[in-house]
Amino acid sequence: MGYVGIPLALSALSKGFRVIGFDIDRNRVDGLNSGLRSISHIDMTEIKQGLAEGRFEATADFSRLAELDAILIAVPTPLNRYREPDLSYVITTVEAIGKTLRRGQLVVLESTTYPGTTAEVIRPQLEALSGLRSGKDFFLAYSPEREDPGNDQFNTGNIPKVIGGDSAGALRMADAFYSAIVVRTVPVSSATTAEAVKLTENIFRAVNIALVNELKVVYNAMGLDIWEVVEAAKTKPFGYMPFYPGPGLGGHCVPIDPFYLTWKAREYDISTRFIELAGQINTRMPYLVVERLAEAVDAMVGKGLSGARVLILGIAYKKNVDDMRESPALKLIELIQKRGAHVDYHDPLIPVIPATREHMDLAGRSSVPINRESLSRYDAVLIATDHDHVDYHTVAAASKVVLDTRNACERAGVRAVNVVKA
Repeated sequence: MGYVGIPLALSALSKGFRVIGFDIDRNRVDGLNSGLRSISHIDMTEIKQGLAEGRFEATADFSRLAELDAILIAVPTPLNRYREPDLSYVITTVEAIGKTLRRGQLVVLESTTYPGTTAEVIRPQLEALSGLRSGKDFFLAYSPEREDPGNDQFNTGNIPKVIGGDSAGALRMADAFYSAIVVRTVPVSSATTAEAVKLTENIFRAVNIALVNELKVVYNAMGLDIWEVVEAAKTKPFGYMPFYPGPGLGGHCVPIDPFYLTWKAREYDISTRFIELAGQINTRMPYLVVERLAEAVDAMVGKGLSGARVLILGIAYKKNVDDMRESPALKLIELIQKRGAHVDYHDPLIPVIPATREHMDLAGRSSVPINRESLSRYDAVLIATDHDHVDYHTVAAASKVVLDTRNACERAGVRAVNVVKA
């Protein structure tokens, strides 16, 4: 019941379904059963109505899976320290489902994964645990989530849903279910094809972001503004789609998904050089931002990063959401601290940094308030996330130097000599 599970529940509830939300986090379960908002950008109206009508409840009791007609799996699929797929959350969830699986149930994986996961991992595990057969006794499918947190234009219900079945019957059943809760379904020939569709969508983004990040470095050296270039280029009505540079990749998909395919490709003795090159460029961006920060502090404040005070503005991975999964801001904090600087952060949507797999030492750190007086005490402010409800005029006016990785100041109409684009 997270960034994918709650929107799915909302969409199903809005169409009259009864929904049970499963989660191992008992605090989240209790919050949902009280109608509390757990994710800032998600409206809880349908949840509250479902609670009042007895059509929604959350639980941590996985023995109740037998009550359901359709079971949708929306769990994390991260990478391990070697950039290999970590399916531990999927496998643990499938084990719980397999213990209660009954005839006629539909099981759908929504989590991003490599092509073949549904057929090679989930099906054998469910069949072994339950003694039932896929396509005959139960029905198995893959339908990738397409959530875009903070996007007011699109939600689960109005985004077309790609569906691939493990059997013809599974495809028909999954199509019947999703047709009832989303605007349109896009059936494909297999679950493996549907898995490849999801990877293709996010690899497309990763590669194009890498391209514009590389262009930023080149144009920077030439004294050109990448943001101005992209804004002019996107006026072409065909053959071009705008992508924007940043301090690194963030979110649960784009920084991770391409490596699921590079890992699987090795099974076929194929090297995915284009994807891996994009990954190298995007992974390098936080390091380049820190170098740019050091240059700006040296030139405009007259000191090195060692002993400097730096404020990171925004640690969510994208604007206007409280989602910090894979946020490049955490890497920036780590790198700047290694250079000997004192680092604080301000993010109105993330008051405290939660525990993360890669940056456990930052867990529990709190957002600091900002005003003219507090901003003046820092040697530099680094804008890592461009939340709309930040007063960038005050930030620029009160700070010694502002390193802007998101073009936030210019979009807010701020033009000042102490604002440096990165």
